[in-house]
Amino acid sequence: MANRTFLTSHAWALLCVGHGPEVRLRDIAASLGITERSAHGTVTDLAEVGYVIKQKNGRRSRYQTRHTCRCRNPAAKSAPPATSWPFLPAPT
Repeated sequence: MANRTFLTSHAWALLCVGHGPEVRLRDIAASLGITERSAHGTVTDLAEVGYVIKQKNGRRSRYQTRHTCRCRNPAAKSAPPATSWPFLPAPT
């Protein structure tokens, strides 16, 4: 049987960023089993729609999840905001 997952690369990348702002694209790529280029595209997509905030600090980038974002899927309109998700750290 094939190894399947219900979450997309975007969802997994959001989880990686949510676990710590010091995470590097290299770490995200390794965790997801994708290339750094794909990880960069995925995190850029998340930043463009507002789920992730990217801050440049010298040569490094810091990524932070936006805890007030809601899922845009119509079926999830009643879902609580990301601040109540158990797998994301509390906002600082």
